[in-house]
Amino acid sequence: MNSLAIYPGSFDPVTNGHIDIIDKSLGIFDKIVVAIIVNPSKKTLFSIKEREMMLKSIFKDNEKIEIRSFEGLLVDFATLIGADTVIRGLRAVSDFEYEFQMALMNQRLNPKIKSVYLMPSPEFSFISSSIIKEVFFFGGDIAGLVPRGVVEFLEKKREV
Repeated sequence: MNSLAIYPGSFDPVTNGHIDIIDKSLGIFDKIVVAIIVNPSKKTLFSIKEREMMLKSIFKDNEKIEIRSFEGLLVDFATLIGADTVIRGLRAVSDFEYEFQMALMNQRLNPKIKSVYLMPSPEFSFISSSIIKEVFFFGGDIAGLVPRGVVEFLEKKREV
C-alpha cells in the first residue's frame, strides 16, 4: 500500500524541529508532501518561492518528499493530491488546543481526513519559526536549530 500524507505549515523559515517531524513521518508514510500554506493575510519574512527553495534544497535527494505550496483549505488540497492524512507536530500543551480545533474542523469538512500528531525530539521541542527569527535578528545563536542553508537565507534578509 502506498501511503501519502501532508505536512502543512508556513515554514517561515523551516527549522530543525520541522525536519525532525518530517524524518519521523518517513518511518510511517511512503511519501510526504510538505505543503507550504499561502495565506495572504499572514505577514511572512520569506516569499513562497524562497520557502520552496529552502525546503527543496534540504530534501533534494529524497524522492519520498515532495515540496508544494497551496492556497485555500487544507482538506481541499489533500483531496486534490489524493492524501487522507495530515501530519502535525505537538511541541507543548499549548499547541494541543489549536491542533485539536483544526483537526475537528478538517474532519467536519472532509470525514476521510485523519490527523496524526508527532512529538519533536526534546532538543527541538521549544523552537518555532517565530522564535528563530526573533533570536536571529537580535544577534542570538541559532546554530543547530535550523539547517545551514536557512541561516544563509536569514543573513540575506538581515542585509536588506
